[in-house]
Amino acid sequence: MSKLKIYGMARTRAFRALWVAMELGIDYEHIPVEIGDAGARTPEFLAINPNGRLPVIVDGDFVLFESLAITMYLAKKHGTGTLYPSTIEGEALTMQWSLWAVTEVDRGVNIWSLHTIRLPREEQNAAKREEALGVLKAPFKVLDTAVSKHPYLLGDTFTVADLNVAAVISRSVDMDLSANPNLKAWLYRCLERPRAKEALALKAKSDAETSDDVTRLIARRNRL
Repeated sequence: MSKLKIYGMARTRAFRALWVAMELGIDYEHIPVEIGDAGARTPEFLAINPNGRLPVIVDGDFVLFESLAITMYLAKKHGTGTLYPSTIEGEALTMQWSLWAVTEVDRGVNIWSLHTIRLPREEQNAAKREEALGVLKAPFKVLDTAVSKHPYLLGDTFTVADLNVAAVISRSVDMDLSANPNLKAWLYRCLERPRAKEALALKAKSDAETSDDVTRLIARRNRL
């Protein structure tokens, strides 16, 4: 049986797919495709994902794109009852929180990160950074309340719901989260997991190897 293939640099949303594969102990091959014309826009890659975006997985004859679809597919296939909930209510809540993360916080966290850390200092926009913090204030309070009574989003057990949300906001660890102590404790609890540390190390290495031109391309293409 062929190995699962995960396409995408670890600093991209492929980080989510890599983390879930590590949590599940899946034997996989990582193909670190770059964004842009020399990577995800090549004819060879477009034959796999015609959107020209990352990540993509190839699982035998099955091809899947969209990072959260990938994490939930892998968790359900390999971790039902552990990383993936076994009840329809738990599944619905997993979908709820996963979609919430991308609709409510993903863009704000990326804008803040680009204009605080990732872009060259002279190209960072303080107004955009402050605007992102303002946009994140309400959803961060929602998440802080959600994890105030239990250690994880679905209760006492870490699931792919936590992984998806924590992966989306992982770059916010450098923010001042003191106004949301429950969120902060939950986020560090998720990111201190052994497999999370392994995935974050890949992400940090990928970040370190990223040129300023690629970072500018990320900001431009995503209108950040």
